[in-house]
Formats: sequence, C-alpha cells, structure tokens
Amino acid sequence: MLSKRIIAVARGRGLLRTQNLHSPVLSKSWSLAASHVARAQFHSSRLLQEETVKVPQMAESISEGTLKSWNKQVGDSVAADEEIATIETDKIDVSVNAPTAGKIVKLLANEEDTVTVGQDLFIIEPGEAGEAPAAPAAKEEHPPAKDATEPADQQVDKSLPKEPAPSSTEKVQDTKSPVKDKKPEKNTAKEPKREEKSKQEPPKPVAGSRGETRVKMNRMRLRIAERLKESQNAAASLTTFNEIDMSSLMEMRKKYKDAVLKEHDVKLGFMSAFAKACSLALREIPAANAYIEGDEIVYHDFVDLSVAVATPKGLVTPVVRNTEGMNFVDIEKEISRLGKRARDGKLTLEDMAGGTFTISNGGVFGSLYGTPIINLPQSAVLGMHAVKDKPVVVDGQIVIRPIMVVALTYDHRLLDGREAVTFLVKVKEYIEDPRKMLLA
Repeated sequence: MLSKRIIAVARGRGLLRTQNLHSPVLSKSWSLAASHVARAQFHSSRLLQEETVKVPQMAESISEGTLKSWNKQVGDSVAADEEIATIETDKIDVSVNAPTAGKIVKLLANEEDTVTVGQDLFIIEPGEAGEAPAAPAAKEEHPPAKDATEPADQQVDKSLPKEPAPSSTEKVQDTKSPVKDKKPEKNTAKEPKREEKSKQEPPKPVAGSRGETRVKMNRMRLRIAERLKESQNAAASLTTFNEIDMSSLMEMRKKYKDAVLKEHDVKLGFMSAFAKACSLALREIPAANAYIEGDEIVYHDFVDLSVAVATPKGLVTPVVRNTEGMNFVDIEKEISRLGKRARDGKLTLEDMAGGTFTISNGGVFGSLYGTPIINLPQSAVLGMHAVKDKPVVVDGQIVIRPIMVVALTYDHRLLDGREAVTFLVKVKEYIEDPRKMLLA
C-alpha cells in the first residue's frame, strides 16, 4: 500500500514512467524504498515523543547558575512535576521539574557545569509514571516485523525488545532481595550531598600535618561577599549601642507562650516583639526606613522587615511584609514559615525581594556584641545579642537583671546621630514595657 503511494507521488511529479513500472528491477527497488520509509516513520514517531527540557527562567536579574545535582539518572522513571535537577544561583536554589511523566532518556549537562537560561538540560520520553515508555513503541514495531521480505526490519524487531528485558529481570531481583537493591539507590541519591559537604567543609587536619585545602566558593557565598564589600564601600556606616532590660518581655513571654503554642501552634519568641517595636520606631524616624537613589531620598510608607537567617550555604534575608499592621502572633507565624523555607532551601526570589529594614539576631548563637553590616540599599540594620544577667542600678539599688545589648548600624548619609540614637531609645522603651506598643 505504501509503495503504491510513493509510486503515485513519483508519477505525479514526472519522476516515473508508466511503461517501466512493472520491471523486476524497478519493482524490487520500490519495495526496498517502501521498507526504508516504513522504518523511518517508526523511528521518527519515537523521536517525536521525546521532549527536550530547558533551563527555566529564574528571574530578570539571574541569567545563569551552577548545576548542583541530578536527582534522576538516565533510564529512571519520573512522575509529572517531580524534581529532576537543582540549579544553584547567587540568590536561591532553583528546582527543575519534569513537565510530564515518563523516562529520562539523556542528560545534556554535568554536575558543577555552568548552565544558562534556555539551555537544553535533559531529554524525557513521555509515558506513564512507573512504567517503561518503550512498551507502546514495541506495539508499533510488530507490523514491519511480520514482513518476511525485510530482514532489516526483523533485526530492528529483535534488538528493540531486548531493552525492557533487563528491567524485568531487575524487577525479579527486587522481589527476591528488595533490601539489597534499595540500599544502592539511597547511596546514589546521597552521593551529591556527600560530595557537596566534602567540597564545602575541609577535612580535619591530622596532628603534625601542614597541608592546605582549597574549596571553591559556591555562588551564594560569592554573592554575599560581593554585597557586603559593596555595602562597606558605598555606605557611611556608623554603629551605636544600647542595653535593654528584658525582664518585662521575658515575664510576658513566660506567661503567654504555652497558650500561644496551644492555640496558634507557634512559639512566642523575642523576634516578634523586636519586629513590632522597630516597626513603630520606624514610623517615628522615617529616615531609617528610607534609601538613597541617585540624588533623591525614597521614603517608605510601609515596613517590609528583612530577617537574617543562617543556612548551611550562607546568610539569607527573607522578608516579612507589612509588619506595621501585624501583631506578635502574625509576625511569629511568618518568621517561622520563612525560616523553615530558608533552612530547607525552598526560598523563592519573591520571599527575599525588597525589604526596607533588617534585624539580625546573633544572640541565638551566643553573641554578646557585634556591629552588623547594612543590607543595601537599606539605611539601617538592628543587631540583637544574647541575654545575660548583669548587675544594674534600679532606683538607687543594685539588682540583677537580664540584659541584652543591641546595636544599630546606620548609613550616616541618611541618618544623623540624633535620629539613630532616638530610634534605638524608642526600641528600648517599647521592649522594656511592651504595653506601650498597644498605645502607639
């Protein structure tokens, strides 16, 4: 049937003479041509099913990243939206997911390669998750296999069914010794993580050793270094300190923390109180909530609070938006959510974009004093530190009180010393008597 179509097309284009059509040589030639076309259609149908997945668009400011790890390998079956690879950028980790269920056919990049947006990343052959996508192709294969006059087709028919054979034997082995087969899979999945740790953490030195270890900086650490140095070069940084008596806030926290945890499933900490106190103080000192753009000062009517969170890859600052209209519980919920996403490496660019003021809590690690660095283009950052019992004078008497040292680093181009000190004193007053925040 197919040969008749080819002959009809050839005749219509004047490529074939009718009187020579039934010659033995020509008949054999057209029969052979028909077999090639049949095989070409078979192979092209399979190629048309394959889909090339490209590096996704990450953000306007990000055009490339480092392919950190492959979560799947060639031959693995995947479900739709399952994570296939992780790309590390200078801000966040971007997950590349499967557009459809199927099988990974080919990986087009290696781990630690630099990949750009739109670059071909891997090829997937669509099919049902957990099933070998080669099964439907085998059905298409049977009609040409029945043609005894085409030995080439028979060879194709014999070689292709051998592909699913190993998978079937692997399934039999899985049923006999599932524990043995699962262990290597777990190890292979953890190999990239172990390699990453070994690259980032230098090995423990042996006694008497004078060796050196060079570790390549990841993109996030490079970006942090760049931003911090830029802040030092651009801002006229100055730091002022103060001490805060934490007695009232600790008493309030002790009284209500169990009720808040039971009702709202969130822990009541110090961050929510400091976030609320800063939001109120920023309303009174608007220059601390502004930034410089060219020869203009841009003032914000809202407070988007950047909260510094330490992660294994570096310091990130997710943003709690519109804290001026939130209460303690709302702030704690949002901080908890963003903190968990940061530690899991699931922060998005939207989570970190913007921010008008930053709070950094080094006290959770035991820091007593410190001068935080401004998070440009912001104009100020508040540093919290550990709470320690100290002897202080209250009403002419020496008493022991829990004291926290706080530091405000500010851009002297925007804030004068009077405004900076006034801001810190306002925060101190709100924390030492939290009831004042209800009246502000």
